[in-house]
Formats: sequence, structure tokens, C-alpha cells
Amino acid sequence: MTRFLATRVAQSVIVLALMSFAIYALIGLMPGDPIDLMISADPKMTPEDAARLRALYGVDKPVVERYANWLMAALGGDLGYSRLYAAPVLDVLLPALGNTLILLGLTLVLSLAIGLPAGVVAALRPYSRTDYAINLFAFAGISVPAFWLGLLLIIVFAVILGVLPAGGTETVGGAGFWDQAKYLVLPVVNLTLASVGGHTRYMRAAMMETLRQDYIRTARAKGAGRARVVLGHALRNAMIPVVTIIALQFGYLFSGALITETIFAYPGMGKLIFDSIMGNDFNLALVALLFATLVTLVGNLLADVAYAWLDPRIAYR
Repeated sequence: MTRFLATRVAQSVIVLALMSFAIYALIGLMPGDPIDLMISADPKMTPEDAARLRALYGVDKPVVERYANWLMAALGGDLGYSRLYAAPVLDVLLPALGNTLILLGLTLVLSLAIGLPAGVVAALRPYSRTDYAINLFAFAGISVPAFWLGLLLIIVFAVILGVLPAGGTETVGGAGFWDQAKYLVLPVVNLTLASVGGHTRYMRAAMMETLRQDYIRTARAKGAGRARVVLGHALRNAMIPVVTIIALQFGYLFSGALITETIFAYPGMGKLIFDSIMGNDFNLALVALLFATLVTLVGNLLADVAYAWLDPRIAYR
């Protein structure tokens, strides 16, 4: 296991390095740079002044040389300065990262707590009324657009009923756990409803496939009870493909909650990435996208470790 983990960490470092260059190159190909923004803000700036600024900021050099300079600075702990927020990148990134981790954690816990048991129940009663009702709920969650659902939640609970805030993270001048918690209700519900359907469908399909295996019939023939067959034999094996989906969705929720965070004005990583790209804040966009890549790699690594825990027959050599 130690050798496997060391190999996977080395592979993750290589992937992260390749992704950093790819993201840096793609951002460098975007139209406009900080000097162009300075020129548009100051019409009196001469071409000579612009050339001097480009040389000062290093944007007149080839992409590979600029990337090498950025990489050396990043390895030394200098991730750059955010032009959009007028602060170091880490000072801007860490609060958004904390907000996203809270939103992501609550969403994952709720979606798994609802989706996995619902998928098991549907698999135990295939093609029954219960199965059809659960599938209808799952398909509705998958099909409803996140932006439409978010607007509907705001209209119903914030505008009509007035029981929950429409967006933000806390009341101005307010403090305390409950004040911040009520701002999380609508974004968490929106993301949970959007993801719980997928978890339910994957769990149902994996569980139905597992229940048809020979060892399940053998366990039943030996007189094992229903609970022991389902929880002790079928569930752990059915979770193996579902863990893969959860690991992939972990990275998606981390950076892909852009629509939800924008609608509810929630200052998380998704909204930060969008704002940095739209504002030509290249340093912030680069580091934020690399954090999203890192989270996806960590999620896949944790999924590989979970395989061996779920199925002792899986050994890493």
C-alpha cells in the first residue's frame, strides 16, 4: 500500500504540473492582458509606456519563459498578486476555499444520506411502485436545470414566504451560527437536489447487479437473513462503482457549483474562478483552477484507497 500511495502521489504531482502549464498557456491565449486594461483606463498612456510596463511585468516574453518564472516563484511560496481584489492570491483564495468546503461537505453528506438508501430500497423492490416513485424523483433531480431550481427556491422561500435570505453568507451586523446557517439552506438544497438523483440511480444499478451474483444466492441458500445479505454482502460490493462516481463528483462540486454560487451570491470557489476569468485576473484564475485540479486528484486517490477497504480481495502491489 505504501508503494502504491507513493506512486499515485508522484503521478498526481506530474498531472498537476502538466495541468499548470496547460492552464497557464490557455489563460495566456485569452485576449487582453493587465497592460491592455491599463491602456483602456488611461488613454494618455503612450506606446512607449505600454512597452515598458510589458517588459516590467514580463508579458512581452514567450509563454514558456513566463511559465518557468511563475513556476519558480510558486515553488518558493509566491503565488502572485490578485489585480481584481488588490491582495495576495492566497488571501483571496483561502476564504473562498473555506466557504466552498462548507457548502461541499453539507451537500455531499445530504445527497449521500438520501441517495444511497433510496437506491438500495429501489433495487430491493425492482419495478414496483416504490421503485417507480424513487426513479421519478431521481430523474426529476437530474433533469431540472440548476439555475431554474435556484431561482424557484429564491422566489418561493425568499420573496413569497420571506423565511430565508436570497443570497450572501451572513446578515450585516449579525453574528452567530444560526445567522450564517440560514444563508446556507437554499444553496445546499439546490446542489443536493441536483446531485441526489445521480447517486440514487448509480446505487440502484450497482445494487441490482450485485444482488444477481452467485455469492448472494449462496448466502441466501445458507439461511442468511435479509439484513445480513443486503448490508453484509451486497452493499459493500455495490459501493465500489458508486465510490468512483462520488470521487468524480467531488471535484465537480468543488469547482462546478458556479451557477449555484452565482445565483445565491455565495462567495465560493466557483464564483471566484468565474469572476477572476471575467476580470482578467490571471494569477487568481490560474491558482484557483489548480486548486480544483488538486481536489479532483485527491478525490480519485481516496476512491482508490476506499476500494481496498470495501473489498479485501483488492490488493495494491
